[in-house]
Amino acid sequence: MVSDPVQGREACAKEWWRDAVVYNIYPRSWRDANGDGHGDLPGIIERLDHLEWLGVDAVWLNPIMPSPNRDWGYDIADYTAVHPDFGTMADLDELVEAAGRRGIRLVLDLVPSHTSDEHPWFRAARSDRRSPYREYYVWRPPGIGGAPPNNWISYFGESAWTLDEQSEEYYLHSFLPEQPKLNWWSARVAEEFERVLRFWFDRGVGGMRIDALQTLVHNPELTANPPASERDTSLERRLGQRFLHSGGQPETHHFVRDWRRTADAYEPTRLLFGETWVSSVDDLSPYYGDGHDALGLAWNLPFLSSDFAAISLRAVVERTMSVLPSAAWPAWAMSTHDGEGRAATRWCQGDPAATRCALLLLLTLRGTPILYYGDEIGMTDATSQPASVRRDTAETAAPRDRSRAPMRWEPGPAAGFTSSARPWLPAPAAGVPTVAEQRADRDSVLWFCRDLIMLRRRHPELMAGAMRFVPAPEGVLAWERGDSGRGGVVVAVNLGDAPAAVGLGPLTKGQILLGTDRRRDGQTLLGDTSLDPREGLLIRTV
Repeated sequence: MVSDPVQGREACAKEWWRDAVVYNIYPRSWRDANGDGHGDLPGIIERLDHLEWLGVDAVWLNPIMPSPNRDWGYDIADYTAVHPDFGTMADLDELVEAAGRRGIRLVLDLVPSHTSDEHPWFRAARSDRRSPYREYYVWRPPGIGGAPPNNWISYFGESAWTLDEQSEEYYLHSFLPEQPKLNWWSARVAEEFERVLRFWFDRGVGGMRIDALQTLVHNPELTANPPASERDTSLERRLGQRFLHSGGQPETHHFVRDWRRTADAYEPTRLLFGETWVSSVDDLSPYYGDGHDALGLAWNLPFLSSDFAAISLRAVVERTMSVLPSAAWPAWAMSTHDGEGRAATRWCQGDPAATRCALLLLLTLRGTPILYYGDEIGMTDATSQPASVRRDTAETAAPRDRSRAPMRWEPGPAAGFTSSARPWLPAPAAGVPTVAEQRADRDSVLWFCRDLIMLRRRHPELMAGAMRFVPAPEGVLAWERGDSGRGGVVVAVNLGDAPAAVGLGPLTKGQILLGTDRRRDGQTLLGDTSLDPREGLLIRTV
C-alpha cells in the first residue's frame, strides 16, 4: 500500500475531495521551465508556491501522457508514460512529492473512451484482422455501396466511421478519425484500464478525471441515433443528432463501479471525477450511484453553461441538490479548457466586479469548486488569432485555443510564461493584470480569491454545511450555509442591473466577512443591507 503523499495541512482520511478546492492546470500553458515554448512539469513545480499561497487542495492536470496531439493530449498513445514535452516520469514523481509537502494532491486526466491511432494497440489491430488487439476497437464491414455501418456522427460533426483501407473495414470514433474508439464490450479492455489506474495510483497520484465518460460504451446493435430535440445539448441541436446509442449506455455505470472499488483499495481513496457531458442535471444522478460507490465528483455542464443570471443559476443549483443521491457531492466549475471558455469573458465580460461575484458564487456553494488556471486573476479568453498560430484544428463551435493561452505571471514578454520567443500559443495581450501585479495590490481579484479560500477553510459551514436558498429580490441570489436556527453564513450576490436590499431575517445580526467591495469588510449589519449591481457579500450571522 502506497502511503498518502499529502503532508502539511490536515487532510480528510477518506473522501478528501469533499473539503477541497481543486485547481485545473492546462500544463502546456502554465509555465515553461526549459525555454522550449511549451509548459512542463518542472514549470508546475516552480510555481507550486503560488498554489500553496492561494490555498488550493488539489491540482488537476489536463493530459500529460504521450500523444501526437491531433486533439492536444486527448489522443493518447501510451497510458503509462509522460509526454517528452512535459518532462519525464521522474519529474512526475517529483511533482507528486513536492505538491504533497504543500498539502496538495495531484489528479491526472485519463481518456478511456478512445486512443490515438498511433497507440500500439490500434497499430496491431489494423495490421492484422487476426490480431488479439482487433477486439479492443469497434470494427464493421461496409454497408450497401460501401456506406458506413449506420448514421452515427462524431462530436466534431463528420461521420463517426472511417474506412481503414488496409483491413477493408470501418472503425468507430466519437471524435476525430485519429481517435479510434475503444470497445468496452471487450473484457480485455477493462483489464487494461484496471492496470492503468493501479499504475498511477501506486505512484501516489490522488485521482483521475475521466474524460468523455458519456462516450465510453456504445450500443452493440448499432441502432441509429434519432434527430436532436429541444431537450438535448446545444451541440446535439447544432449537429442535428442526439447521441442516444453511440454512447451513454447503462453499462457505463458497471465500469465506473469497478473503478471505484479499485480507487477505494487505496488509503485515502483516490478520486474519480467524471466528465459527464449531459444536457440535464437529472442525468447526473446515475453516475454517482449511491453517493459512495461510483464517481466522487461529476462534471455539471448545465451549471457551466448557465446564463450569469440569478434565476438561471438558482434553477440549476436547486435542481442539482434535489436530484443527486443524498450522499453525493456536487462539483462546480465556471471555466474550462474546452469550448465553453472562461467565465471572466463568458459571464463577466471582463468586469472585475462581476468576476468577484462569480468567484464568491463558485467558492461558497455546497460542493467542490474547480478553479481553472487564471480564474483567480480574472483572466479572460484570448482574442482571435490568425490561422498561422492556431493550434486547435478540431471543428468546434468555439475554437478552444482562446481559453488555453499562457498564464499571465508577470509583466513583460510572454507574461513570464516562457523565455522562448515563440510560445506554443501567443501570450495574452496586456489587459488583465498579472499574478505579480495583483499580489502587490491588496484590492485585486487575486487577493479576493485567496481571502475567500482562507475563509472557506476557517468556517466549516462553507465546506460541509447544509445549503438553503433564502428569499431575495429579483436579480439577487442569496443562500445560507450551516445548521438552520444556529447561526451560520449567508451569501448574497446581486447579479441584476439595479441596487437591491437583502434582509438577514428578523432579529438577526451579521458581520461582513468578505465583500466584493473590500471597503465593507468587517461591517456589522442589523436588518436589511443594500447591494449595488455586481456586488456580493459573505456574512456571518448570529
